[in-house]
Amino acid sequence: MKLLVFAHTPPPHHGQSYMVQLMLEGLGGDYRKRKPSDGPHRGDVHGIQCYHVNTRLSNRLEDIGEIRGRKLLRLLVYCLEAIWCRFRYGVTNFYYIPAPGKISALYRDWMIMFICRPFFKKIIFHWHAAGLAKWLETSVQLRTRSLTYRFARQVDLSVVLSRYNLADAEKLLPHRTCVVGNGIPDPCPDFKQAILPRRLARAAAREKLLAGRPLKAMDYHGTGGDPQRFKVLFLAHCTREKGLFDAIEAVVIANTHLAQIGAPLRVELTVAGEFLTAAEQAEFGQRIQQPDLHDEHGRALVNYVGFVRGETKKRAFIEADCFCFPTYYYAESFGLVVVEAMAAGLPIITTRWRSLGEMMPADYPGLVEIRSPQNVAQGMRTLMSREAGEGFREMFLARFTLEAHLTKLAEAFTTVEQAVPTHATTPVTARR
Repeated sequence: MKLLVFAHTPPPHHGQSYMVQLMLEGLGGDYRKRKPSDGPHRGDVHGIQCYHVNTRLSNRLEDIGEIRGRKLLRLLVYCLEAIWCRFRYGVTNFYYIPAPGKISALYRDWMIMFICRPFFKKIIFHWHAAGLAKWLETSVQLRTRSLTYRFARQVDLSVVLSRYNLADAEKLLPHRTCVVGNGIPDPCPDFKQAILPRRLARAAAREKLLAGRPLKAMDYHGTGGDPQRFKVLFLAHCTREKGLFDAIEAVVIANTHLAQIGAPLRVELTVAGEFLTAAEQAEFGQRIQQPDLHDEHGRALVNYVGFVRGETKKRAFIEADCFCFPTYYYAESFGLVVVEAMAAGLPIITTRWRSLGEMMPADYPGLVEIRSPQNVAQGMRTLMSREAGEGFREMFLARFTLEAHLTKLAEAFTTVEQAVPTHATTPVTARR
């Protein structure tokens, strides 16, 4: 099967561009760049040849969504490249990631579908963002909905990341829909040997402290030296909608409670990620300087480490005791950072927002309401004495590995070339 992948890879780096990169690499890379001397690729087992048009319109996160003339010109060039690939390599299947509920992104979709769709036999939508269906019904005029249906309805396959996202796909009446969750490479293959013992040692030390018993020298062994600190990690785009300021206020609430009950524990928040606006960065800088975000010795309880990747990112997950992601971002879909936290075996605090509830165990205490620092603080207090996170590690291995993701995704893609609709993944809905 030949597949024209009309999507961008990092930079800028965010969940969607990262997953496109993983998909391309996992399916064998851009077939145009392969040489006979390269030999077989491990991704060839999936039977898909990818021809990639890297549709990068922005180099920085803060430029995403802005309408500029040069972007429209660049987009036209990308469309012409896709059409050239169609005839040069005989690629008849077109892969595209539709817009969230944002008018500038929707205009982009109209342009791409108007130019490219007539040249390809099969169209595949991969829904990485969420919320388009509700937005079309509640926030735009009838003409906008009509044009969206005209250009994007009845594609051959819509792949969504969760059951929640089915509403967006079904709104445009695809012939098939498949649910395929994301997956990532295992960042912690040494979890049991190198990470879990430290987590268990820190959890045991916290349990003693919360019970009012002093720690002995042996209790510090393997903890990293500071079990009195419950280290919480926020790793995402540093915006209000991603829950950054709710996490900060939750630290204040949790530490106030701990001080009132005389517990020798304090919650410490590490913030990792990029700010998208100077205003929010300035607000963050002013807020973390306030006295209520410093302990009795003047030590800061919120620390900003900037954008992290590679080994630095892995170390941030390893050294944390809990992951906090209280998002209510309008286009939030799957929450890839939550999967990364699972892979690192971290207890997780996140919101009942979009697909995130589907990823958590039933009755999980770290699943909270949006815009509720009080609930986030309660989750911190509960999780600091409840678990070390190994259950999430097992969940990652069972559901969210890259190998499982690529296999299911390839199975879904190949259904568009089948004469009779079949269940490519579970669950799948078919419409003819």
